Amino acid sequence: MSEEIEAVVEDDPIEVRKAKRAAMIAAGRDPYGHSFKRSHTVEQLNQQFAGLEEGESTDKAVAIAGRIMAKRVQGKIAFLELRESGHDIQLFCRINALGEEAFEELKDLDVGDWIAVTGTMMRTKRGQLSVAVDSFELMSKSLRPLPEKFHGLQDKETRYRQRYVDLVMNPEVRTTFERRFKIVSAIRRYMEEQGYYEVETPFLHAIIGGANAKPFITHFNALDRDYYLRIATELPLKRLLVGGFEKVFEIGRQFRNEGMDPYHNPEFTTMEAYEAFGDLDSMMDLTEGCIKAAAQHACGGLQVSYQGVDVDLSGNWRRASMMELASEHAGEEVSFARSREELVAILEKNGGHAEAAWGKGKLISEIFEAVAEEKLVQPTFVIDHPLEISPLAKKHPDNPELTQRFELFILGHEYANAFTELNDPIDQAERFRAQVEAKDMGDDEAMGYDADYIRALEYGMPPAGGVGIGIDRLVMLLTDAPSIRDVLLFPHMKDEAPAGGKAAAPAGGKAAAPAAAATPAASAAPSAIPAPKAPAVDLSKVVIEPLFADEVDFDTFSKSDFRAVKVKECAAVPKSKKLLQFTLDDGTGQDRTILSGIHAYYEPEDLVGRTLIAITNLPPRKMMGIDSCGMIISAVNEVEGEDGQKQEQLNLLMVDDRIPAGAKLY
Repeated sequence: MSEEIEAVVEDDPIEVRKAKRAAMIAAGRDPYGHSFKRSHTVEQLNQQFAGLEEGESTDKAVAIAGRIMAKRVQGKIAFLELRESGHDIQLFCRINALGEEAFEELKDLDVGDWIAVTGTMMRTKRGQLSVAVDSFELMSKSLRPLPEKFHGLQDKETRYRQRYVDLVMNPEVRTTFERRFKIVSAIRRYMEEQGYYEVETPFLHAIIGGANAKPFITHFNALDRDYYLRIATELPLKRLLVGGFEKVFEIGRQFRNEGMDPYHNPEFTTMEAYEAFGDLDSMMDLTEGCIKAAAQHACGGLQVSYQGVDVDLSGNWRRASMMELASEHAGEEVSFARSREELVAILEKNGGHAEAAWGKGKLISEIFEAVAEEKLVQPTFVIDHPLEISPLAKKHPDNPELTQRFELFILGHEYANAFTELNDPIDQAERFRAQVEAKDMGDDEAMGYDADYIRALEYGMPPAGGVGIGIDRLVMLLTDAPSIRDVLLFPHMKDEAPAGGKAAAPAGGKAAAPAAAATPAASAAPSAIPAPKAPAVDLSKVVIEPLFADEVDFDTFSKSDFRAVKVKECAAVPKSKKLLQFTLDDGTGQDRTILSGIHAYYEPEDLVGRTLIAITNLPPRKMMGIDSCGMIISAVNEVEGEDGQKQEQLNLLMVDDRIPAGAKLY
């Protein structure tokens, strides 16, 4: 490439590469190549010629292609590192073999370019297996430089957003996804070996069904009506049991319009299976066998370690009822024999909060979640769930207040959910009607009334067992991945920030408050970028709570220690729709955990990196089994909606990020 071009744009590597591309096109050369027949993969060459002696050459002709990962030119010799499918090999390039013109073109290649080469195999005197290059051709010009080799791509958000670069620069990421592919493949083979047919059911549903979850809504133009992206595959699969397919399964995406945290993503993968004449026991056997097969294939054994905790997948997994486990960990009896008031007291004593509408079944479930769930480290099937929380499960034959349902817990998290399926159309219709009533009362996660499914049951569905297994969580376990985003090739992310600034809040979104909290001093700083303007608020409709009439003496008030805190991490608390768990830098050098019931107003990923105000000297308060050490300060008001009803608004008190963690408010 001419020195003139580089002189013009030497301070911008992307412009340098664009100039090289333009010069190639002007010279009649295509910088984006064509098909190329390879004789070997790099992995095959590394294996086939592993025994080649130092300094030994062969006349074995090879043709390979890949991406340049490193380049070193030493006079009339150049060394390139070529990567293909995760495997590397050195290219040994000499001016004598290539000729002066081609060698100059080779020197002009950039790290990141894709090339195809032909040559012969050799091992250098320093012991490096290499291809002695006879010819090469550029196959794709890389216009963006890869991250610097020794530091690589480290920023988590950039890695998730630009997974294509993450896969290039971080070999362990490629290994994680190769293992994911093996896990899915092993599950598919295991299910087929058990006699199951793999089927495909619709993604678009006219009625929400199969789970309690908030759906994504889309518009079906041809039918001129709204449809929902599926939240489960359950009801279509059970229709197939009615039709005579007695063993069916589906591996596919589900969509739930809910929050994101290390264990949840709105778009996720499950394996659901249904077996005619099966039951809870057969589903537990199937689940255990399926997960063991996946672990054996992906990890080579049944002993795995997750984030430093050893998990034993071998042997027979424990099977215990929800009430048994709740009683065991609460230290007292938890059952339907207790009064509602006694169950509420047990729940609140263990950091939970009871809603007035909850019956005994829901309270038992909440107590289990508060005292037992996170302590189930080794694989445990939790059976006999209350009817109140299991609208699609068959009633327990010995106790109509319970259902034949299990959830599999490992490391305190749910990995599978299964029922002895309800096949009584009259009972199912009654439960659907109860769900519709719940929806009419404002529960946007309740199911609709699926009249066609009732009609299918009326034709007769055989007794059956069904199970759903969360593939993403299973992959997390078997790859030791701390976040679900680490096992999704393209996880969902908030909008990318423009160069030099922060991402703007979506229209009508919850992130408008942080922009409003920016101080005038911040925008006046020479290097600062002005914060985007917050949406205009109609203050005429704001309702302010009356000021407290009771006085607080100064000495009492001054004991409250208000501090600036930096949000290091923020995640939704599992099994809670309200709570966010903050990990905060309070200036002491030790992380502080505070829980706050603000999930209705903020998504956790929008708060990471923010500077908030908190009271830091409150005694720890246990919430959902977690000690909350302090209180995040918010500003709360009411606003009159268009329907005349008052609605609460909440804004976290956010301050300039230049204020250090631990700064005390006076």
